[in-house]
Amino acid sequence: MERNLEKTAKYLGITRPKLIELMRAKGLLNDRNLPAYPTRDRDYLRVKDSNWWHPKLGMQYSQSVRVKQPGIPWLAAQLGIELPPIPADSRDVA
Repeated sequence: MERNLEKTAKYLGITRPKLIELMRAKGLLNDRNLPAYPTRDRDYLRVKDSNWWHPKLGMQYSQSVRVKQPGIPWLAAQLGIELPPIPADSRDVA
């Protein structure tokens, strides 16, 4: 499972702009909000390439960051954010 920065920020209990600010300050994102070290952080962060057709401007391309599932605790540790507790599983009743 992968999350975009908005969903990751919500999970961590902060806003997307605050997450980007913290990640940039820590050197995890470059000025285009893409991973600063894509090879080093490939187990945690991924660049998603997208494209679409615009009727006047032609083919448009964009890139965005996706946080992989193992990247959630890694990112929280990098930024000094405490993860929310994992809710108890109600299926564990005897």
